[in-house]
Amino acid sequence: MLKKRIIPVLLLKDKRMVKGKKFKDFKDTGEPKTAVRIYSAQDADELVFLDIDNNSSSLGNLIEIVKQASEECFMPLAAGGGISDINQVRELLKAGADKIVVNTSCVKNPSLIKEISKEFGEQCVIGSIDYKISNNLREVWIKSGKLNTNLDPLEHAKNLIKLGAGEILLNSIDRDGMMEGYDLEYADKVSREINVPLIVCGGAGNYMHLADLLNNTSISAAACASLFHFGDNNPIRARSYLKNLDIPMRMLK
Repeated sequence: MLKKRIIPVLLLKDKRMVKGKKFKDFKDTGEPKTAVRIYSAQDADELVFLDIDNNSSSLGNLIEIVKQASEECFMPLAAGGGISDINQVRELLKAGADKIVVNTSCVKNPSLIKEISKEFGEQCVIGSIDYKISNNLREVWIKSGKLNTNLDPLEHAKNLIKLGAGEILLNSIDRDGMMEGYDLEYADKVSREINVPLIVCGGAGNYMHLADLLNNTSISAAACASLFHFGDNNPIRARSYLKNLDIPMRMLK
């Protein structure tokens, strides 16, 4: 049986970590370099860096942070935020990223997924999907949750996989930062209808939320931010809790 993963997500703004609720009201949560050291010591499975700035210097900041992180730890690193062309991908990979997270360009320039996959392999591409529920319909939103595309998240995921995405990151904007649990029913539906690993984000507030997701759905990984930012929680404790419930987790060193 494939091992389940716990993946901390670090949102970056002006070279600092931030966390909000429903993609708004962001609060400073610390220094990325310090967090990388802590998560490395706590043996997190992977780290995801998402830069939410929308300015000309944000890519340079992201590259700098990824480079520092790659020198501090040996876990897989994924990075994204405003990625719009293959040259930016090359720069991030050169800095030490193992995977590239693409969100808005999945809609605006889907051929970029195919280009990344062709040059660097499917394992390098994470297709990121943010969604909200409106009138009982789940719809894809881009540009950090500011623009509704009216796309169905599941159909969007399937299309990204056809283009070459080797993994999907599915994030519920409605549950983001609320710490009230994941969108379990939909996570399970998507995981059963796609043929690549699914990372689910948005809603983790305690270890039982992780257990509900990993035990009751077919997803590959639980991503979380608030869980580790706000409270005395960490990946080691989370993994121990989940292993005690017989959820298959990666062995510690």
